[in-house]
Amino acid sequence: MTTATVDEPVNPAVRSDGLVIDLHHVAKTYRGRIRALCGIDMQVRRGEVFGLLGPNGAGKSTLVKILMTVIRPTECRGTMLGEPVGHKATLAKVGYLPEHHRFPPYLTGSQVVDFYGSLAGVSRADRRHRTGELLELVGMKEWAKKKVGSYSKGMRQRIGIAQSLVNSPEVVLLDEPTDGVDPVGRRDIREIVQRLRSEGRTVFINSHLLSELEMVCDRVAILVQGRVVSQGTIDELTSDKRRYEIELAAEPDAAAAYFQRALPEAIRHGEHATLTPPAPGERETDRAPPTHSPLTRRVGYHGQLATGEWLEIDHATLRIGSTEPATIQPIIDALRERGAVIRSIRQNRPSLEDLFMQAVTDPSTGATLKPGADRARKGRTP
Repeated sequence: MTTATVDEPVNPAVRSDGLVIDLHHVAKTYRGRIRALCGIDMQVRRGEVFGLLGPNGAGKSTLVKILMTVIRPTECRGTMLGEPVGHKATLAKVGYLPEHHRFPPYLTGSQVVDFYGSLAGVSRADRRHRTGELLELVGMKEWAKKKVGSYSKGMRQRIGIAQSLVNSPEVVLLDEPTDGVDPVGRRDIREIVQRLRSEGRTVFINSHLLSELEMVCDRVAILVQGRVVSQGTIDELTSDKRRYEIELAAEPDAAAAYFQRALPEAIRHGEHATLTPPAPGERETDRAPPTHSPLTRRVGYHGQLATGEWLEIDHATLRIGSTEPATIQPIIDALRERGAVIRSIRQNRPSLEDLFMQAVTDPSTGATLKPGADRARKGRTP
């Protein structure tokens, strides 16, 4: 990686509300009444990295192709860079890396970047300057004169990213940019994305690599069967699931006794004390016998602190629905005063993978939703 810049800073006057992409009820129905998109509402702000994720067939690439006018939507209300989606002059300010791009194998890497720059209306002098700069940026300078047919898949991805930046775009749409790229290449692409953001550009990424998105994205949207099921920052999407975990160095029965002695004044009993079914492979007789306090249950106890935070006990681990250090300090003090040895204290939040798996799981059955688009029924609107 080098420190080459992408080009001049972005014109900040996109829209007064800062929205670069503002979509409302985007729908696409293919032949056979297959509804790839079922009314997408999505907003992307200037200068952010926005991640679009979802299972195979969820409609991610269809949405990107609608933005780039590669396919025609059934319905689309919205703007990109302040103009209606599909506005030709606006597309000249957008960089695009398709998912399954195909470059002529007889062209060299530098010829590919120059060719796409010409298609985008970049002057010959600017193309000559920017081609060398961008090939250096993506780590392909030494291969500039080699034919694309001799490149690996990861090398072709690097050339694809270079061509998507040749017109100095305000918005960059990257469809699976790290597909086939090795770990070093993925790190380089992350650095390029972060550089684009620092220059005020907007990057829209569609990817299956959730760990990669989690490292670079400011906000994400999860698409399932043609619908946006959640959208926002990862902190916003996990606000009710973040927690502290206190694990004791004790057997489950002993840990339950420590929790019972340390916590009774902090717990509301009654409607908040429920017992979940045994875990797979666990026998009911493995549990401590119930007494007057539900805290003696070493598996599956759910309760609430007097201050309102939820808590649960799972063997020797106490989970508390808070990320405020002040909330857990009295509990730590009480456990230590009663002789408990604390193995670890961790602050956890669900990962992007956790959010994804929750989104693709049917809450009524617990089964993973089938991949693919929704099939419209007669009498239903697209």
